[in-house]
Amino acid sequence: MTNSEQTSIAWDQLPGDRRDKSRFFLVTEDQLRAVFGAARWGRYYAWVMRISVAADERVGVAEELVVELERRGFETLVHGALADGERDDWAWASAAAARDVAEGRADQAVVCCWTGTGASIAANKVAGIRAALCGDAATAAGARKWNDANVLALSLRSTSTAELTEILDAWFGGEPSVDARDRANIAHLAKIERGH
Repeated sequence: MTNSEQTSIAWDQLPGDRRDKSRFFLVTEDQLRAVFGAARWGRYYAWVMRISVAADERVGVAEELVVELERRGFETLVHGALADGERDDWAWASAAAARDVAEGRADQAVVCCWTGTGASIAANKVAGIRAALCGDAATAAGARKWNDANVLALSLRSTSTAELTEILDAWFGGEPSVDARDRANIAHLAKIERGH
């Protein structure tokens, strides 16, 4: 197959959790590489990752974050100050984005407040969420690898445009570890949530 050739796959061959037709589209291998660096979700199809985004203010990188995620090919769901008519306080906005992940409306989330701390605390109160406050790319990579983090928390005060790009590269370029000890830690978090 040439790089410019469009490819597809039969609908019933898609993994069961990827059969949402609104998220399936034909792409070229070049398009996949341009957005993700490689054909990450398979050679013959692409699936649009949905990212829920929350911010309590439209300051710092809040609006730029949404633009950058969409530029990378992600579909965004916005909450708080980024959405018209929603409560914009950090606890409400961050919890809404985290619930999108926990309830399957989004694959991951990015939550923001002035320091990022409140946003991460609120997100972590939602069952099944592992939010990580990341101020640099190394922390983001580690959070994805060792903690299987599914919500990225950012500081609107201290995250620059350059840092945002590096953090997003590390976050979305990372994969959870398959090491048995790392998986055991993640499984233990679920037990803690259930009170065990």
